[in-house]
Amino acid sequence: MTDAPLDLDALVAKLTLEQKVRLLSGADWWTLAPEPAVGLRAMALSDGPVGVRGTRHDETDPSANAPSASAIAASWDVDLVADLARLLAAEARRKEVDVVLGPTINLHRSPLGGRHFECYSEDPWLTSVLGTAYVVALQACGVGATPKHYVANDSETDRFTVDVRVDERTLREVYLRPFEEMVCRGGAWLVMAAYNSVNGTTMTEHPLLAEPLKGEWGFDGVVVSDWFAARTTVAAGNGGLDLAMPADNSPWGDELVAAVRAGTVDERAVDDKVRRLLRLASRVGALAGAPAALAPPRVEAAPLLRRLASAGSVLLTNRDELLPLRAEQLSRVAVLGPHAAAARTQGGGSSEVHPGYVVSPLAGVRAALAGVAEVTHVAGTRLAEGLEPVAPPLVSIPTTGEPGLLVELLAADGTVLKTEHRRAGRLRYTSGDLPDGVARLRASTRLCADEPGQWRFGFRGVGEFTLAVAGETVFDEGAYPADLNLVDAFHEPPERAVSRTLDDGETVELTLTYEIPVGAPATLCMLGFERPPYDPAAEQARAVAAAAQSDVAVVVVGTTEQVESEGADRRSLRLPGDQDALVRAVAEANPRTVVVVCAGSPVELPWRDQVGAVLLTWFGGQELGDAVADLLLGVAEPGGRLPTSWPATEADVPVLTTTPEQGQLPYPEGIHIGYRAWLRSGREPAFPFGYGLGYTSWEYESLRVVGTTAVVTLRNTGRRAGKEVVQAYLSRPDSSVERPVRWLAGFAVANAEPGQQVSVEVPLDPYGFGYWSVAQHRWVTEPGEFTLSVGRNVGDTPLTSTVSAPVSGS
Repeated sequence: MTDAPLDLDALVAKLTLEQKVRLLSGADWWTLAPEPAVGLRAMALSDGPVGVRGTRHDETDPSANAPSASAIAASWDVDLVADLARLLAAEARRKEVDVVLGPTINLHRSPLGGRHFECYSEDPWLTSVLGTAYVVALQACGVGATPKHYVANDSETDRFTVDVRVDERTLREVYLRPFEEMVCRGGAWLVMAAYNSVNGTTMTEHPLLAEPLKGEWGFDGVVVSDWFAARTTVAAGNGGLDLAMPADNSPWGDELVAAVRAGTVDERAVDDKVRRLLRLASRVGALAGAPAALAPPRVEAAPLLRRLASAGSVLLTNRDELLPLRAEQLSRVAVLGPHAAAARTQGGGSSEVHPGYVVSPLAGVRAALAGVAEVTHVAGTRLAEGLEPVAPPLVSIPTTGEPGLLVELLAADGTVLKTEHRRAGRLRYTSGDLPDGVARLRASTRLCADEPGQWRFGFRGVGEFTLAVAGETVFDEGAYPADLNLVDAFHEPPERAVSRTLDDGETVELTLTYEIPVGAPATLCMLGFERPPYDPAAEQARAVAAAAQSDVAVVVVGTTEQVESEGADRRSLRLPGDQDALVRAVAEANPRTVVVVCAGSPVELPWRDQVGAVLLTWFGGQELGDAVADLLLGVAEPGGRLPTSWPATEADVPVLTTTPEQGQLPYPEGIHIGYRAWLRSGREPAFPFGYGLGYTSWEYESLRVVGTTAVVTLRNTGRRAGKEVVQAYLSRPDSSVERPVRWLAGFAVANAEPGQQVSVEVPLDPYGFGYWSVAQHRWVTEPGEFTLSVGRNVGDTPLTSTVSAPVSGS
């Protein structure tokens, strides 16, 4: 889509200072203000790295739930990433969203990073290529992309205040590199400024917004703050930030108008911000006189989501070729584990969406083997910690019996302003969702216990609450710690609960009343329950018995929302709860055990050599269950290769810390993160970067170099058609500057039938021959020859050659 030939300067000149400033802080949580004087309609922004939520954070308007970004990156497939972006564009247009806040392109610096499921990889070039494909395809459909979070927002601990200390070369070669590609090659229309500081300056005021972003790279789009990341009026107003979101509690507004009047903020800076915002509006079709936004292509969601889940799944081990299973040889299959029936399809936080349905691994396997084999299920262990949102089939509306709960929004005098039939007890509203005059929220439901014992009922939220259980008021108090900021409250609100003993089938009515604070930008509460305590040993024994009586046992394990979510880093790489013990016990009872791992980033797999196969599905999205069945039965091949190194134990990881000291988080490893750090340390991960098995075998036959393109010939030597990810790495041991032992410079996907020979071209990253010169403050190409190594992963490169650096710099 080309820019409209509009005179943006003339449009800006039509606006008063107050009108201009009103455009720079949004109208509410998600929406930008309209301005009829220049023909500007309102524009909507939405979270959306792998799903477009829209402007409501609940289940009332379902969204397609794609696999996590780490799963998408594991496909190493540019075409699939573009297909996903087109689906998200269609979702955005359906929800009247103009801008998607994604992709998230921060790096997997440490496996303890709590939000890495939302990011692609530990490698800057893999991240660059895949993220650029996303940006280009999304924007070709008239929807703005927002690469985030600029920059070095690679962990969550103290994320609002942490000061990342990183040297100039590392910043340019590693952390800024993906942003440079998405701006210069992808033409991104927005970039999001992060919460953190870099080398002493918060990112919403950082000189990096001017150089290299708006200067050297020529970025002509909008720099939007992460929500509530803008701290000041004058410094941010004079700097490179263009849009301070959301409207609530913004440091701009009247304060920015006053600063311009006082001469502490240059009005020319305000004009530039408005000009950029109008340019964005012209691109998404929100400005009169600009071309209408392009209609995105029609994309059938379910088949694509199923294909994405398979393409990103990584087969880590496969003893004696246990997989794929032959359906005709099966009579009984045990599907076990805490995530078998309750699928873990996404990480927690702002990337979370509400799909219209989810296919669990248990449901997927049962559907695939219907009429062929009996499928039994035992959870084997429980992972829930604290309250879960009430949801069908446990709860129903007391007056009608319909599944779910009744939510009433009330005025101060008790008048009902609006009623909603909700399916789940997590209730989140922004100021724009609430009717005028609302003062109180009341949620009512009836829970029917499906097991006897001591249940817990309660709520999470910030503000003043009253909770009644069976007509008895059990809480009438606030739940808002003074030191809890709004964003943390949104993701990790405090919890209150009370215990009640129920018989199997006994019902109890629950009523939660919430006094909405005056002027609150968001309403955040959850009505929840916790099941009675259980006997872990007995539950595990049931799973072991089911496995022993089956032809094959499939154990579905993984992390939880408490472990992998925005807002907190991980404390450990171990699987939560008793999952490791469950896997060991099941494998001892049945050596034909397949473990399906649902985790967005690395976890320890201490039993990996004791089971028949390990299949990593990441967070596989709403079609996870059908994809798992396809992979187990050989309908699809696990096409994924690891986009991040997978350690055997946490102690082995060469770059681990995410915890600041005295407010600072140094990056002393410099350019050596991920597999680069593993190679330099001499340690061996359990599974190296780029690793993945698939269902066939390959022979790499020849390599020739044409300019800066590697032409690789390989042959499928197995009995099945298959996919191979051909990876090219550069190295230069005698370099005049410090270099990694080896670094990714290119990749390509090869597909071949059994016995077929294919050749693929792998273009090499021109920046791979260069380095950032701190002395000259520019990219410098190091002349001469580099070693080119090509193969299946960073540790398996059977073909080598030499390649000369390009004559001119990049």
